[in-house]
Amino acid sequence: MPSTNRRAFLGASSVIGLGSLVALGNRHAENGETERTTSDHGDDSLENWLATANDPRTPQIRDFRFDDPPTVYLDVSNSKSFSPPAIKVAPGTTVTWEWIGTDDEHNVVAADGTFDSGGPDGEPGTTFEHTFESAGVYRYVSEPQADAGMKGVVVVEAAPSSGYPVVDEWLVDTNGYDGSVADRTDEDLVEIATGAEGNGGNFAFDPHAVRVSTETTVRWSWTGSGGAHDVAFEDADIGGETIDAEPGVHFEHTFNEPGVFRYACRPHREIGHRGAIVVE
Repeated sequence: MPSTNRRAFLGASSVIGLGSLVALGNRHAENGETERTTSDHGDDSLENWLATANDPRTPQIRDFRFDDPPTVYLDVSNSKSFSPPAIKVAPGTTVTWEWIGTDDEHNVVAADGTFDSGGPDGEPGTTFEHTFESAGVYRYVSEPQADAGMKGVVVVEAAPSSGYPVVDEWLVDTNGYDGSVADRTDEDLVEIATGAEGNGGNFAFDPHAVRVSTETTVRWSWTGSGGAHDVAFEDADIGGETIDAEPGVHFEHTFNEPGVFRYACRPHREIGHRGAIVVE
């Protein structure tokens, strides 16, 4: 546990730079889960916390729930930052922090005392591990560089589960995907909006996951927002040949065979403009 002086420092940091995550906290409460945060006071959001992290990029929460347990590196290229600064893992995941050779000493200390690597250390190759058993939001700092923005966060949340693992992994970081698959198995024609609101703009399909019956025609209708989009499939040689920005229907396809079909808008694939069709 942190010493009295360290605990006082972290408490002050919590008031200044750590805030209640209202939306996430409400979701945990609705699910009967106990939210763990570094502070129950303050008005700053997680977005503001990350915006003040000393990272050369705009920090985004990297989702590792379907990947190998992550390693967070300390002070890469003397950046006085954690890399990556924000990660999401499933309960039961062990996160490793590894020290990179620099002239500075660092440590890893959770502001709520959940984990603590001990005093500052500058030895290259030093590692610290912590297993996150409970869902919640865990913010942490390197004490010597905290004022310079060397801070990070681990969000612990169960991975979505739709019953289709390939869909869950494909959509896990897409537009707040929670494992829901819209059931359209009783419809002959299904329409999906392209350029719907999501992923930080109009970069989503709505619905982004849908279940249909064989012989169903799926029609993609462009909203005209978010720039130019297309529909390109990962698992089959089907999809629109052109990238269109104008509103209207620019692509449709009739699914005759059962299977799971993943697709994306190629210009915005990496920011989450992805979808899936489950044909039964």
